[in-house]
Amino acid sequence: WLVIDRKVYDVSKFSKHHPGGSRVISHYAGQDATDAFVAFHNDKTLVKKYLKSLLIGELAPDQPSFESNKKKSLLEDFRELRCTIEKMGLLRPNYVFFFLIFLHFVVLDAASWLTVWYFGISFVPFLAGMVFFTIAQIQMGWFQHDLGHCSVFRKPKWNRLLQIVVINVLKGLPASWWNHLHNQHHAKPNCFRKDPDLNMHPLLFSLGKPLSVEVSMGTPGEAKVLRTESYRARLSGLQLAHYNVFSFFSLEKRRRSSCLTITSISISSVS
Repeated sequence: WLVIDRKVYDVSKFSKHHPGGSRVISHYAGQDATDAFVAFHNDKTLVKKYLKSLLIGELAPDQPSFESNKKKSLLEDFRELRCTIEKMGLLRPNYVFFFLIFLHFVVLDAASWLTVWYFGISFVPFLAGMVFFTIAQIQMGWFQHDLGHCSVFRKPKWNRLLQIVVINVLKGLPASWWNHLHNQHHAKPNCFRKDPDLNMHPLLFSLGKPLSVEVSMGTPGEAKVLRTESYRARLSGLQLAHYNVFSFFSLEKRRRSSCLTITSISISSVS
């Protein structure tokens, strides 16, 4: 189960059919997932139709609706800031910008192959082609990143379709694999064992001199749940356990070269 807008939902069976993957939901098991729900779903009206059948209760008035390791004031400021940004239209896509980015890396990618094809594989043409190809690949990566977030088009299917073209065809990586990992990253950023971006090979990467330390921020406790008219099941025994929270020290001092990052991505995509 998890909590969204102070309502408790049993997602045990639904998680297996969740379009974003079961791990994204399991990372919020026994926790408040309101902010993650708002961030991941554009059409909330449609999604809430599926939530109706999963509702099992509500939190009591004295029960906090946020994670125990987060400050309420900071969380409220974040939600207010998000609403302000949305009202200002700063999250609306600029189609001209994305078109120019798309045209940019397509031209560079074509130029890289044409340079080698026309001038041969001597040192200078090969180096020039490699520069064109590298820039194109980097731009493709960030462009498909925005497509994966459904930030380019209003309809998710158009974002998914173009993402498949960019990352599957032009970059040679599976879009479903990238979305599966990146959704978990944004669901639990910088949470050890939950954020795939931190699950790096121990022989190639490290988290800095002071390694990540797992700290328990609370003890198991109970939460009072109000019964709903539609569900008269016994909910008084529902346990809202506080899960271990992972805190990190000197994470910003992490040293990762671009070469090793590409190596890690390549290994992950195959495994």
